[in-house]
Amino acid sequence: MRKIVELIKNISPFNSRTEMPWVFYIIKVILVFYAFKFGGELICEVLVIGLHFACGLNPLEGQMFDVNTITLITYLGYSVMIAVILLFWRLFQKKTPAEIGFTRRFSSYFTGVGIGAVLLAACVIPIIMTGTLQFNGVFANIDTKMVFLVIPCFIFQGAMEEVLCRGVVQQLLVKKTSVPVAFAVSAALFTIPHLGNMTGADPVIAVIAIINLVLISLIFSFLTLRFKSIWAACGLHAVWNYILYVVLGLNLSGNDEIVTAVFDVRSVGSNVLNGAVYGIEASVITTLVLSAAVVICFVFCRKDRSCSYRKTPKNTHSNQAEYSA
Repeated sequence: MRKIVELIKNISPFNSRTEMPWVFYIIKVILVFYAFKFGGELICEVLVIGLHFACGLNPLEGQMFDVNTITLITYLGYSVMIAVILLFWRLFQKKTPAEIGFTRRFSSYFTGVGIGAVLLAACVIPIIMTGTLQFNGVFANIDTKMVFLVIPCFIFQGAMEEVLCRGVVQQLLVKKTSVPVAFAVSAALFTIPHLGNMTGADPVIAVIAIINLVLISLIFSFLTLRFKSIWAACGLHAVWNYILYVVLGLNLSGNDEIVTAVFDVRSVGSNVLNGAVYGIEASVITTLVLSAAVVICFVFCRKDRSCSYRKTPKNTHSNQAEYSA
């Protein structure tokens, strides 16, 4: 019984213990991920409900803000969720924001933005050339205000997922286990929340979507390792989602409820080239592009010594995760 109690204490997400077999430590990190995720979501839900009541609306009786306002509140709420995760990170893991990946290397955010734009163009243009995506020009009545208002929304949304997967999970695991294990667990926890959007999709489309989620997760992880921060991954994540959803008006991970868009791009038919109902993130062309990007990232990291991780010595008093120079 004492061993069971000690095991429960070790794997609790509400402490910073690390001295345990690596299998139990992986379980602990997974529990940390879900505790932080659900804790942040719960606090945000309470705040959103409270905001409705403060504005004289009763969401329990179906009284809600309009679609645009709900969209803005939902996405901007990710900033609150990031703050909650950082608070939990400090309270329970006894670590600093730098140790989750928010280092001073902010300039790498724009590198991520550039990489994301190139990757997305490399996916969308060939799909259009196959005829399974049709470009119909610019929408006549663009909600310009919403196009700009949602920019910070996608910045926070992308950052929130990266804070959890490449921040909390990868940064905790890479020091105790290994880089491949950290990448694999991070990819799994990144993919699982997206599975609900695949309901009703053709099994082949769903499999391709899962493969692509794993591939993009690996790219995020390589960028985090290369730049010693999560800034580049946050930049790539934000620009990918924003351009795909707002600029091109395409499905984003199976979500087809477009609030506003600049260009009129439509799927033609439903097949493995355009990703059917899930969108181009379930396209085999996207698979090829992301696979090539993963190979390039791997080659660069093999050649660049700064990508190799060095565990922090036990006798150090540094609060900063260390990487070999």
